[in-house]
Amino acid sequence: MTNIKVIGAGLAGSEAAIYLADKGYNVELIEMRPKYQTGAHKTGNPAEFVCSNSLGSSDILNASGLLKEEAAKLGSTLMKVAKKYSVPSGNSLSVDRNGFSEEIKKILKSHKNINLITEKYEKIDINTPTIIATGPLSAKELTQDIKIKFGEDNFHFFDAVAPIIEKKSINFEKAFYATRWDKGNADFINCPMTKDEYENFYKILTTSKRAPLKDFEANYFEGCMPIEVMASRGIDTLRYGPLKPVGIFDKRIKTEFKKHQFWAVVQLRQDDKLANLYNLVGFQTNLIWSDQKKLINSIPGLENANIVRYGVMHANTFINSPKILNCYLQTKKYKNIFFAGQLTGVEGYSESISTGLLSAINIDRYLKNIDMIKLSNKTMLGALTEYITFEGHKKFQPINSNWGIVEEINFDKNKTKDKKYKNLIRSERAMEEITKVTEIMRV
Repeated sequence: MTNIKVIGAGLAGSEAAIYLADKGYNVELIEMRPKYQTGAHKTGNPAEFVCSNSLGSSDILNASGLLKEEAAKLGSTLMKVAKKYSVPSGNSLSVDRNGFSEEIKKILKSHKNINLITEKYEKIDINTPTIIATGPLSAKELTQDIKIKFGEDNFHFFDAVAPIIEKKSINFEKAFYATRWDKGNADFINCPMTKDEYENFYKILTTSKRAPLKDFEANYFEGCMPIEVMASRGIDTLRYGPLKPVGIFDKRIKTEFKKHQFWAVVQLRQDDKLANLYNLVGFQTNLIWSDQKKLINSIPGLENANIVRYGVMHANTFINSPKILNCYLQTKKYKNIFFAGQLTGVEGYSESISTGLLSAINIDRYLKNIDMIKLSNKTMLGALTEYITFEGHKKFQPINSNWGIVEEINFDKNKTKDKKYKNLIRSERAMEEITKVTEIMRV
C-alpha cells in the first residue's frame, strides 16, 4: 500500500492520520514536539488543546454544532473521543484536555499502520503524497519552504490564550453556577459585578502592562481578540461581549429584573474531567503575569484565585489558501500535496478536525484515481472549504464556522424572523447533503 506523510500531529493531522491508517495506508506522522516546542503548547502529546478546552456548541441548530455533526457522520475519530472525554459545559462540547490527548496518543502509537516520528519537517517532498497540517505555529523552515514552492507569502496574526484557575480557590459566597437563560445544565461558574466593581476592573485592565509582541506587527483575529484590545474600544465593549450579564441569574437573589441582575458577569468553564480547573471565558490576554493576577483578583469571587496557567499570546501563521488550494484542500500546483487545519485559514478546534478529515478523504480518493469529494456549501464544512479557497477575497482572513457563509434558503416570509426554524431547515438540509456524500464514499 502507498506510503503517505502527514505533517503535524495536532487535531487536523491526528484525524487525517487515523483515517488514512484505517484505510490501509502506511502513514508517517511527523511531529516536531516535544523535541522542538512552540511556546504555546505545554506537552509533547498529539492533539493538544492549546487555548480553550471547548469545541463550541453541541447544538445542531448552531453553526459549530452542525459542523461537529457533519464530521461525525463522515467518520471522525476525534469527535468520538471528544464525546468520550466531555466535561459539563452547558450546550457546549468541552473536554478533559489531558485525557483526550492521551487517548489520541494511544490510538496513534498502537495503530499498526502509523509510524509516529519526532522530528522537524522542513522541506516538502512534492513526489510523496503528503498532508501538511502543522497548524498556526509551524516551523520557520517549513513556512519558508511553502513561500518558495508556492510563491505566496504567509500572513501573520496573533492568538491569545485565557488563564486557568483552581476551582477550590473560588469564593462561592459571591460566585454561583448558572447558564444563560437557564438553557441546559448550570455548568458555568459566574462571577457577577456591580457598576462600581466593573469600573474598577476596567481601570485595572486598561492601565495594565502588556507583554512585548516580539518582531511582528499585531494583526489580531477577531474571533480570539485579547480582552485588553476589546476593552480599548470603549468601556461598555466587554459588557456586550464576554462579560455580558443578560440572561444570567443568581437564584439566591430575588429580583424582578427580566433581562439581568448584574452590571457585568465573568464566566468560567470547566477545563478538566475532575472539575478541578476552570478557564475564564473570553479572557484571552497578553498582559504581563503580575498584572493578570491583579486583574483576576479584582473580580468578585476570584479575590484569592490560584492561577495555574496565565494567559499568553503567540504569533500564528496561515497560508494564502485561495491562491494555493482547490476545493479538495489539494494544492493547485502539486497534486500530491494537501493542506488541512488552521494553517489553511480555518479557526477553531472543530474546524481543524473537520478539514483534517476532508483532506484525508480526498487524498485517499486521489490516490485511488476516483472523484474527490467537493462538499456543497449547503453544508457547514463545504461552506468553510469554499470560503478559504474562494479567489475573490480582497483580504483573506481566518474564519470560524458560521451561518453567514452557508448557501441561503428562500424562507417563507412569515418564518424569516424565526431563527430556530431557519437553523433547523439549514441543518436538516446540510445533513441530507452529508448523507449523500457518505453513500458515495461507500462505493
